[in-house]
Amino acid sequence: MKQFTSVHDVEDLESLVREALVLKQHPYAHESLGKHKTLGLIFLNPSLRTRLSTQKAAQSLGMNVMVMNMGQEGWALETQDGAIMNGTTVEHIKDAAAVMGQYCDVLGMRSFPKLQNVEEDYSEEILKKFIQYANVPFVSLESATRHPLQSLADLITITEHAPKGRRPKVVLTWAPHVKALPQAVPNSFAEWMCAADVDFVITHPEGYELDPQFTNGATITYNQQEALEGADFIYVKNWSTFQPNYGEVLTQDASWMLTNQHLTNTNNAKVMHCLPVRRNVELSDEILDGPNSLVVHEAANREFAAQAVLKRLLEGIQ
Repeated sequence: MKQFTSVHDVEDLESLVREALVLKQHPYAHESLGKHKTLGLIFLNPSLRTRLSTQKAAQSLGMNVMVMNMGQEGWALETQDGAIMNGTTVEHIKDAAAVMGQYCDVLGMRSFPKLQNVEEDYSEEILKKFIQYANVPFVSLESATRHPLQSLADLITITEHAPKGRRPKVVLTWAPHVKALPQAVPNSFAEWMCAADVDFVITHPEGYELDPQFTNGATITYNQQEALEGADFIYVKNWSTFQPNYGEVLTQDASWMLTNQHLTNTNNAKVMHCLPVRRNVELSDEILDGPNSLVVHEAANREFAAQAVLKRLLEGIQ
């Protein structure tokens, strides 16, 4: 593996999940693999789980880790080719990425969308140019359109708790929020679930349809109650509009917030969320603190998702 930016970079999904579960049982089995190798983690936006889990995963593989919060510590980056840099930007991304590629054997970067221009965000310009100019193995720590490490951890969690002898029913449900959020997590989760061996349903209010490139193969309904019937897993996430008006909040309907009442006609469904979560806005306390919640377990699996990916990137440069 040379890069990890989406499910399309994974040749065998089941194999990667199995490897992550083995690493969970034996996290130090490959601690010499990363000896004298350096992982650089570049954050243009805040992070808790992604930063800590990826750093710990790298250390378990014997890697050195450098972390840079570009948003606060680095120079303002220019991304346009041929730009006359007489404004607020100080360093071109082609120079910054190339230098980081000299210092690090593997690089990861997080960059959120601005939610102002759909063509700009969905072009993934920063992600693609960073990969191009760094010229080392690369892992996405979340981009404008996807969050693949989160989605891999989600699939690991579902695999661990799946019912025996049948395909699980997995439901992605929109939830209310106080502000507009990106589509990266739901896009990515949908893409991974459509590639996995699950019965996958997406439910949201009208107007919150995701980009079809991520949802091909999913059943989509505006009726949350209908979608949740018989569910084994419910993935809760807010997102803003994709089209026709990008990045908007159309409703904050509190009835879409999951409570124990919503679980009545499910298969005692386990509830998931990527975190951070707005308690009693996106998800009720009774769910989050109750026996059906997998959110902490899911977050713990972020470490082993990252370790499985980093292991494969390291094996590619041995």
